[in-house]
Amino acid sequence: MKDIRIALLDMNNNHVNQGFRNIKEISEAFQQSSEENVIIQTFEVRFKNEMPNIDDFDIFISSGGPGNPHREGLEWEDRYAGFLDAVLEHNQYNEDKKYLFLICHSFQLASIHWKLGNICKRKSYSFGVMPVHKTEEGEQEFLFKNLQDPFYAVDSRAYQFIEPDMDRFDELGMKIMAIEKSRPHINLERAVMAVRFSDEIFGTQFHPEADPQGMIENLKDEKNKTAMIENFGMEKYLETVDRIDDENKIILTRAQILPRFLQSAKKNILKGSEALA
Repeated sequence: MKDIRIALLDMNNNHVNQGFRNIKEISEAFQQSSEENVIIQTFEVRFKNEMPNIDDFDIFISSGGPGNPHREGLEWEDRYAGFLDAVLEHNQYNEDKKYLFLICHSFQLASIHWKLGNICKRKSYSFGVMPVHKTEEGEQEFLFKNLQDPFYAVDSRAYQFIEPDMDRFDELGMKIMAIEKSRPHINLERAVMAVRFSDEIFGTQFHPEADPQGMIENLKDEKNKTAMIENFGMEKYLETVDRIDDENKIILTRAQILPRFLQSAKKNILKGSEALA
């Protein structure tokens, strides 16, 4: 029986982070529920310049993280760009596919790397439980299958992806799967919230891994609490605290997106290894 090998790319640059704990928990739950032998290894990409060799793994989950997603001349940036291209290229020419999920900071890095649009600083830091709207393509996306439209997810970002270059999307065969809430009364471009980069590569600007416990921890951080109150007012802050453990909000999003990604990747990997046998 084939082992399923998962690489977790920690993009937090040694900052304490609830998101990475959540990614590990979801991966370990998948490991425990799988009949197959699932091996999980962590790589400190930004802090220690560690990078997985793509030949050694089947599935990659690349986390969110703090800071500027644009290049700052650091050694890991070239290695990460090479990694993104290697996964995409491997899948174009090989039967045994590699599966990659990109979250928040990683999603921004990939969108910049593949020149998909304008990734710029937001006017103010965004933090909270936000509605995410499916696009027409997103309605068909199996990772969103059991989620309502809009569904709710944790948003935590200083940057945004706006003004997508649709010609570039078409050229690369990539599709926008979700966008942020429409606010017609505010003259602001709606940000891209999820992209299907290829059959095997998916990314979200939001945090599909977030759980109520992590959210509550994050709100103890004055920066997050202040950002929420400044952006949305005290009423909205209290509403979010109220939404945190709603079964149909972030709990549902957490239970669906990454677990479905892992299960689907496993099924395809096992099918592929049988075909190659």
